[in-house]
Amino acid sequence: MPVINSIAAFADDMTQWRRYLHQHPELGQQCHDTAAYVVERLREFGVDEIHEGVAISGVVAIINGQGDGPTIGLRADMDALPIEETTGAAWASLNPGKMHACGHDGHTTMLLGAARYLAQTRNFKGRIALIFQPAEETGGGAELMVQEGMLDTFDIREVYALHNMPDVPVGQFYTTPGPIMAAVDTFHVDIKGEGGHGAYPQDTRDPIPAALSIGQAMGTIVSRNHRALDDLVVSVTMIHAGTADNIIPESAYLGGTVRTFDKKVQAMVKARMAQIVDGQAAAFNVEATLRYEEGFPATINTPEPTAFAAQVAREVAAEGMVTDDATREMGAEDFAYFLEKRPGSYLFVGNGDTAGLHQPNYDFDDAAAPYGASFFARLAERALPLEDA
Repeated sequence: MPVINSIAAFADDMTQWRRYLHQHPELGQQCHDTAAYVVERLREFGVDEIHEGVAISGVVAIINGQGDGPTIGLRADMDALPIEETTGAAWASLNPGKMHACGHDGHTTMLLGAARYLAQTRNFKGRIALIFQPAEETGGGAELMVQEGMLDTFDIREVYALHNMPDVPVGQFYTTPGPIMAAVDTFHVDIKGEGGHGAYPQDTRDPIPAALSIGQAMGTIVSRNHRALDDLVVSVTMIHAGTADNIIPESAYLGGTVRTFDKKVQAMVKARMAQIVDGQAAAFNVEATLRYEEGFPATINTPEPTAFAAQVAREVAAEGMVTDDATREMGAEDFAYFLEKRPGSYLFVGNGDTAGLHQPNYDFDDAAAPYGASFFARLAERALPLEDA
């Protein structure tokens, strides 16, 4: 079996931890009960230091190896999503309107499994910093950790993270050097006209045609304003207006998301959106305001650590189950804030034939946990080898 034997031996324990976490999801920065459960397990394992309340409800734990050396950071996210679960599993969420629909319960479990193994064996020198992060989904917990100086406080030299991926076989890993996840921005357009009776549109300044025209014009940013080889997504995902079929409303709203890898492309999108909103507002005789919010930056893997991480993955995966030049994803990840400050790498591990991420019938495949735990554990041993190893 490619996973570490001693980790495989406590796979049932990891399943128990994961299903408990799945039943008790928490959102954003408010992962206090999740953190308490993590701390309870870490104390059982005998880690050397536990630091609570990092980025409000995050946890950083330290495991000392045999002898002096640098500190390697291993990160797992803990937060859930505001989704009503439909899996019907015996371990389904007990918190209405909240569920682990992205597998962060599994990520936390994988890091806990590595912590248990590393605290027992300590077959490395230096230190391992176990980073249990809140608010990946909605609050930028990684950014807050960076702002609080966590990387400097614990003198972390490199950082690594895993994310599960449905429709990829369990035990398969993939990554790529350079950009692997996109930057994510949000745009909002508030349109104000003059409402009135639907039978007398000549007496109004209708915001709905303006909203529709702005939305259509946004699509031309991708098709006509950027080079086809540069990855770019502009999606209008919301249009809100009106209350009745015979009333022309006074206002309308549309919003959506932008995904980019290149800051020049991002700047072009912002400029074109402003031009489109201003121009269409004038054309339809309404007032329109663009609010453009920059979110997570692109997640950019450092080449050498990524090659190293892929080699480690090959030690715990079956033959041919590691790809180190994968196509980059248009999703976003706040691990980007760590990679802006430190070398490191972000990888995906297969979750098998399950529902997609962020879907109400998604569930983490517990068979994937020993692979992730083994990857983290072996990475620690290979990054910080003992002198006689």
